[in-house]
Amino acid sequence: MDMTSDPPFPDASAPDAQINHAHSIEYWNSVSSNITGMLGGYPQTSRIDLQGSSNFLTKLRRAKSIQAAKQTLPPLARVADCGAGVGRITKEFLLKVSKQVDVVEPVKKFTDELVQSLGSGEWAGDGEAVNEGRGQVGDVINLGLQDWVPEKGAYDLIWNQWCLGHLTDVQLVAYFKRCKDGLIKAEDGRDAWIVVKENMSTEFTGKDIYDEEDSSVTRSDEKFRQLFQEAGLRIVATELQKGFPKELFPVRIYALKPI
Repeated sequence: MDMTSDPPFPDASAPDAQINHAHSIEYWNSVSSNITGMLGGYPQTSRIDLQGSSNFLTKLRRAKSIQAAKQTLPPLARVADCGAGVGRITKEFLLKVSKQVDVVEPVKKFTDELVQSLGSGEWAGDGEAVNEGRGQVGDVINLGLQDWVPEKGAYDLIWNQWCLGHLTDVQLVAYFKRCKDGLIKAEDGRDAWIVVKENMSTEFTGKDIYDEEDSSVTRSDEKFRQLFQEAGLRIVATELQKGFPKELFPVRIYALKPI
């Protein structure tokens, strides 16, 4: 692994130095396996969040040309939902735009809930048949992102939302580098992206914020851009999520490609 961009001696006083993966798993195992638990008591934000993500991805895929903007977008071949929880994003967004969604989530009770809901058809909603116009869930991988190695050249899209705060800066750069290898190659003739959608630090000095409750950090936009660069990624599109309650952290979404 190329470690040239990693600091030789991580700063023990930095917020991310306090991250404890075991504590994070313990916290999430204590959370209810439903949308309210996943969204920290703000289930009403789910529809706004999903619509914002859908609009962002559509604009991203149509950005190539005016002609592309007029065409029906074909489904993506294979995507990964990272830090998937009970599958809120998988079921209500990614399965609608892709043929296969692989789920990466360290908490097994969450993926058990996801698989059970798929089998019962509870997730379909609005009278839709389970498989009508939707993709299928592929691999269900119970690993933390610090340990997940994406299959090389496999994914059109690797979606990361509200999960990267559980990785230290060094782990996150290494993870992004593995994700780069997991994207389909440009010579295959298809676009592929890593998407990051995360809370932004509101600390007035721009520092990251450590959360003792779930042992995670909320990073600044500046920090994310620094880590993207260290990992050899460039931002091709970014925007702030609109419509969330003002008491919540601002949320920014980035689409990334290898430099």
